[in-house]
Amino acid sequence: MIDELLGRTELKNRIEELKEEKHHLQRQLDAESDRRADAVSDKQQAEAQINRLEDKITELEDKLERTQTADDADTRKPRGTDSVRGERLVEILQRLGSFKTEPEGALTAVVENEELPLSREIRSTAGDCGPLVRSAAPTIYYTDDAGLVSVCLRPPIMPEAFTEWESEFTITDSWFRPTGRLVFGVLRADVFAVGVYEDGERLEYAGFETDVKSDHSKGGFSQGRFERIRNEQIDQHLKKARELLVETRTEADPDRTILTGGKSVLPELAALADHTATTDAGGKPRAALEDAFVDFWSARVVQL
Repeated sequence: MIDELLGRTELKNRIEELKEEKHHLQRQLDAESDRRADAVSDKQQAEAQINRLEDKITELEDKLERTQTADDADTRKPRGTDSVRGERLVEILQRLGSFKTEPEGALTAVVENEELPLSREIRSTAGDCGPLVRSAAPTIYYTDDAGLVSVCLRPPIMPEAFTEWESEFTITDSWFRPTGRLVFGVLRADVFAVGVYEDGERLEYAGFETDVKSDHSKGGFSQGRFERIRNEQIDQHLKKARELLVETRTEADPDRTILTGGKSVLPELAALADHTATTDAGGKPRAALEDAFVDFWSARVVQL
């Protein structure tokens, strides 16, 4: 009775109506949220499927290219291959550098690994030469939209991968030549030599040779003991080489450090260098350094 007199009954009824309306709207909202969640899930599944299809397309294209490479192996050959250095390399770089064309008419493309498929842009541009470009990797592919130039150069120092069309080819001296201040070393199990160079001219030299056992005679101690002694000698040699390389770098403050050497020992000092490369340079320390230096600053040219 009091509620009716004070209008509370009407208010309570209105509250119940609003609660029911709120409950109804909440159900609608939940249903809409479910639909959106399903839509998002469907979209994610579709995107995942697209990615899988793209990966499959790339895989099939790669297989196709490998098949074409095998088929073309006997019929499609480079016009010529050569290893060049010194004045001959300079001449080739100058010729490439003199090439000028319209904007976006000259392609420079770094191909890092022959095991990876070429990008679609490079495949489209190279055409029938695509397998040859890939087999030349790691390399830099130079060509133009008119097909007047088509050549691959593998520089001593490979840049990071890029593909660009410009009015001229991208040629950086530091990829091909010993520019600036440079520390260059050669490391073998029994020989280490290092030099400081300025624009290719050697200013300083240091090196040494370690007496490391190379043969195990039938008499005397066992093979196991011989191996332990030899390994200890090599370890001491590497320790001395590390100290000399660190000292040379500290005093020279080079723009970059390059270390060459044998496969078995080169990884031991690789962390001290900006670039490494294997070499079979032999002889005494000074001769080994000279041979390794000439060998490293060579470029492989593949004419397509």
